[in-house]
Amino acid sequence: MPPAVSIHELRAREGRAKRGWIGLVLSTLLMVGFLWFLTQSWVIAVSLMFALLVHEYGHVLAMNRLGMGPARIYVIPFLGGLAKATHEPKNEWIGVLVSLAGPAFGLLAMVPLVAIGLATGDGQWMAAAFFVAMLNLINLVPAPPLDGSKALGPVLARVHPQLEKLVLLVIGVAVVVWGITTGRYILAVFLGLAIWGHLSKGGLRSVTGPLSWKQAGLSLGLFVLTAVACGGAAVASLLALNGGSGQASVDMIARYLGIAL
Repeated sequence: MPPAVSIHELRAREGRAKRGWIGLVLSTLLMVGFLWFLTQSWVIAVSLMFALLVHEYGHVLAMNRLGMGPARIYVIPFLGGLAKATHEPKNEWIGVLVSLAGPAFGLLAMVPLVAIGLATGDGQWMAAAFFVAMLNLINLVPAPPLDGSKALGPVLARVHPQLEKLVLLVIGVAVVVWGITTGRYILAVFLGLAIWGHLSKGGLRSVTGPLSWKQAGLSLGLFVLTAVACGGAAVASLLALNGGSGQASVDMIARYLGIAL
């Protein structure tokens, strides 16, 4: 039988759980305020916060299901969210599934936004749905520490470990430059520091349980499918917002990405 837990230990656990909930609430409120400052819209700010929590909950569900739990969500003000597991994945295949679970599950956050937008005719809700889709799509960029690097990195490492480092470095630098040139300075600094820390390690991950060639093919397919779903959802939300005008939708995406057409 497992040893009995003392009353002191139970109270300590309850205290940690209470402090954890208080920290999550305060961090969430601070993050919502920051999102409002960036967007000047409470509808978009609250929607993005909701989408962030749904995205991270997708990771948590996968972690708990695949033997990495118990997992919990942390909100990092000004940066985003983090799902943290108790145990490391047993192999790379599990790591890929967990990384893709966030963006895939995160698209569900669009459902109530689109429903409200169609019911009320308020374009802010459809704009919020677009930002939610882009939030999940950007997370698939293969630059550390975004989900894309954890999903695509093992596939590249299956070919050669140095290929993974080279691709992540090139894409990471490109994303940092994009962030600086489009005024997304917080994102640029955050990714720059993350890339430096990630690539300075001797190895990007444990050598145990690498992907088989079959798993690498499946991982690549799931990655592409998730990216297409996120991109398609973004375009669909803009078409609804712009009355079906493809040109207006393309122009909005270009403005969002800081591209001059």
